[in-house]
Amino acid sequence: MNSCLVCYDIADEKRLSKVAKYLESEGIRIQYSVFLILEMSPQRMDEMCARLSLLIDPEVDDVRIYEVIHSGVRLGTALDLDNPLVLL
Repeated sequence: MNSCLVCYDIADEKRLSKVAKYLESEGIRIQYSVFLILEMSPQRMDEMCARLSLLIDPEVDDVRIYEVIHSGVRLGTALDLDNPLVLL
């Protein structure tokens, strides 16, 4: 199982809140609109895409999911350049 990054830009505050709340239940918030989801199986990916599709307006909202191919993940603070977020 690989991990993935979910990034979004939601035009409506109400939809934004729903998407953020859902992703908070699924993963780790990396930035305001970026989440790291660990151990993403194909079934879980399908479920997440289906759920997000119900929460957004595809005409004005943008959700992107990037697969993290390698399993190594080290988290650090974004401002600490000596120990940044590294996705190997």
